[in-house]
This record gives sequence, structure tokens and C-alpha cells, in this order.
Amino acid sequence: MIVLKDSNVELKISRGYLNEDFEYFHLKDKKNMEFEFHYHDFNKIVIFISGNVTYLIEGKAYKLKPWDILFVNSNDVHKAIISPYETYERIIIWVNSRFLEMHNRDDNNLLSCFELSSKHNISLMRLNPNNIGSVKHTLVLLEDASKDTTFGSKILKNSLFLQLMIYLNRFFLGQNVNAREEDIEFDERIENILGYINENLNGDLSIENISSKFYISKYYLMHKFKTQTGYTIHSYIQQKRMILAKSLIKKGKQMSDIAIGCGFGDYSSFVRAFKKTFGLSPKNYSKVILELDNSYNSNRHS
Repeated sequence: MIVLKDSNVELKISRGYLNEDFEYFHLKDKKNMEFEFHYHDFNKIVIFISGNVTYLIEGKAYKLKPWDILFVNSNDVHKAIISPYETYERIIIWVNSRFLEMHNRDDNNLLSCFELSSKHNISLMRLNPNNIGSVKHTLVLLEDASKDTTFGSKILKNSLFLQLMIYLNRFFLGQNVNAREEDIEFDERIENILGYINENLNGDLSIENISSKFYISKYYLMHKFKTQTGYTIHSYIQQKRMILAKSLIKKGKQMSDIAIGCGFGDYSSFVRAFKKTFGLSPKNYSKVILELDNSYNSNRHS
């Protein structure tokens, strides 16, 4: 059992932690909803069915059409902009990467759709009309199985989820990337800056250095960056460094190496920044994550 003295800390840690193989949600509403930019520690699939929605992911705006699918990688900063005048229907699936990794075979990587979308910085998959039927049919069966509690229900649910992931990877690998660009808006300079930041989190990411490298006024950079990402450039860099730190902690890296790898000049600065973001020290975070992982593994074998 995980016991934390501060419930707010517990919320911060558990907020992005998925203790199931996956979670399935079919949502339909028509109301004024405003979301903040946020991220998760797990991957997420958004299957858009109806409404008037633009999804912002890491500086790109995706204008969605029915049966568009978004692959939101763990730690992607994102939010949805929703019109309150149309019914917004979607299926959301939270994906536990560890579960998919257990079922990878040979060259068949069930996380390919997420990894390639991250590599090419394209989160959108627009289904070929011939493929929509397969996805719809599998989703209907998966939704029914998710509500079932009779004999073998969990095995059936997981097998249908794996079937869905096989279809999505097949369709993603077989599609033309350029065909999706018509409904994607972004600023190429900000995209390049985001790429530079994420590849150099251990380096000098001062506004002065970035603006000089990309030949852009630092004041224009700060304004444009906030418009495109929803974050100030300083907040985005700090958030991404903390996300990287969490990832390295989970991999069991030495704390002093993590501090250097995340761009902190000294260990004490790293600890202060981590505690300010997550509410507990890196070492205590490591203990909590270990217990959560043990809990997940225990549940899988119970």
C-alpha cells in the first residue's frame, strides 16, 4: 500500500500514472468545456466521432474530421478546443505501454504508431474509408467487453484491445503522411524550436541563446511561443526537464546524473525544481513509483 502524508502530492503522482493495462472511455456531450494544456505519463488515443474540435498538440493544431485518430504520446503537451454548439463525441483510450511491450513479437512493435508519430511530429491518422469499418467493429466489441464481468471478460477485453492496436498500427504504417497536412496548422519556426529544446534539455536553453540560434527577436519568440504552445518558453523548458527527470528516475539512473542530464548546474537546484513541480523529492518520487509498479505487476498476476 502507498501512503503519502499530503493528498495533493498523491494526486500529482497518481494523476499521470495508469495502474491498468488500458482504460476505455466513450464520451458524448454538448456543453461549454475549456481545457488547460496538460500532459500524461501514459500514451493516449483519441478517436474523434463528431463535433467541432481542434486539438492542440506540441505546437500543432489539428482540425478533426469524423473518425480521425490522434496518437498523443506520453508527456506531449496538449489540449482540445471545443465548440459548445455541436455535440462532441469521442472515444478516449489510455494506453499502458508496459502492457503492449509484453505482447510485442519479433519485429511487430505495438507501440510503433506512437513512436513514429513522435519521430515525425505528426499525431493525426486519417483513416482510409475502407479501414473505418474494421475499427468501428472492433470498438463496438471492445466497448461491450469493457462492461462485461462474466467468465473470461478481462481476457476477452485485452485480446480485443490488442486487436485494435494491430489494426491501428497497420493503418498508420500504410498511410501517406502528406495527406494529413491540409488540416494541420503550425508555425515552422516554433516547430523547429520545440525540436531543438527537446533534443537539448541538458544544454543552454536561455531565451537569449535560442533567439540567437534561430535569428529571431527574443520578445517575438516569447510571444509566438506562448501563442503556439500555451506555455511561456521558460515554463515549457522547465516542464520538459521535469518530465525527462521522471523518465530517467523510472529507468533507475543515478540522481546526480539525472540532474546533469536535465540541464541543472547542481543537484540542489534540481531537487528544488523537482519538489516545486511534483511536491516531493526525486528520491521519494522514486520510492512511490516503485510501489506503484509493484502494485501494477501484482494486479496483473492476481
